[in-house]
Amino acid sequence: MSLRLNISDVWKSYDGKPVLNACSFSFDRNGVYVLTGSNGSGKSTLLRICALIESPDKGEVNYFSGNNIISKDTGLRRRITLVLPGIGLFNATVFNNTAYGLKIRGNKSNEIERNVNEALKFVGLLHKKNHNALTLSSGETQRLGIARAMVIGPEMLFLDEPTASIDNENTQIVEDIILNMKKEDKSKIIIATHDMMQAERLADFLLVMKEGKISKV
Repeated sequence: MSLRLNISDVWKSYDGKPVLNACSFSFDRNGVYVLTGSNGSGKSTLLRICALIESPDKGEVNYFSGNNIISKDTGLRRRITLVLPGIGLFNATVFNNTAYGLKIRGNKSNEIERNVNEALKFVGLLHKKNHNALTLSSGETQRLGIARAMVIGPEMLFLDEPTASIDNENTQIVEDIILNMKKEDKSKIIIATHDMMQAERLADFLLVMKEGKISKV
């Protein structure tokens, strides 16, 4: 049964400045949700809170399976993942960077090899699997970050500004990756972007953040 996420009356402030203001929304259908809005509107903060990296000052963030609330434990955290715009890479091969999440889960080596190769092929980096990840371009690094997230098969994938600071060619590749993921309809993808045209290209559900709240377009 697929995960559902419900946020209810979520508040968050930094240094006394409100960022999220009684924010509520239910992510209950598979597909691509795109959050757009001006810089500082709370998009990235909301993603970090939804991905359980930060806690709200007030309000509820709950994941459901059916009608049951899921405990926010390691088991849940392994079913969701957040890809940030500045990907942190290990000084290791592209393959080993992608395999990291599977290795810490104790997957068998043959499963790891198969799944990593599939993920790298999906993002167009299979030919670089034996290269040191630190030699990749910024666009390739972003694609590697997506592969590293995809390989664990997340039921909910958060992408924060997935094409920030990359060139037009890699932007197109990343958008194509997201559209191909969307066709598989296996997970919920929640993207934050300030690019309204990109939002319209990618979204099944287009959302706008303004004054710390979400509204549908």
